Amino acid sequence: MSDDQAESAEKTASAASLAGWVALYTLVRMGLVVVVAAIIVGVGMLFDVEVPLLVAAVFGVLIALPIGMVAFKSVRLKVNQQIAEVDADRAARRSDLHARLRGDED
Repeated sequence: MSDDQAESAEKTASAASLAGWVALYTLVRMGLVVVVAAIIVGVGMLFDVEVPLLVAAVFGVLIALPIGMVAFKSVRLKVNQQIAEVDADRAARRSDLHARLRGDED
């Protein structure tokens, strides 16, 4: 495998890793919203109050936002790290391309 192919495979793996972490973070945040909305509906049922699903979902989102920021901090930080790595790779490739277009030799 040439250096360009190895570098391309590493970048693809980094982007795939980022996609995996973003998907995980999205799923856990959505799961938290569902759990909070279910709790709201359940508490409403305990008090014989019918809480519309849309209202429970909206309040679930509002309540889950700060909880998710704290509860899933490690996943959020990993996503941020992966984004920074992909961004750094992209900047390095762009810099390399500009150097090649100028005719700079390595």
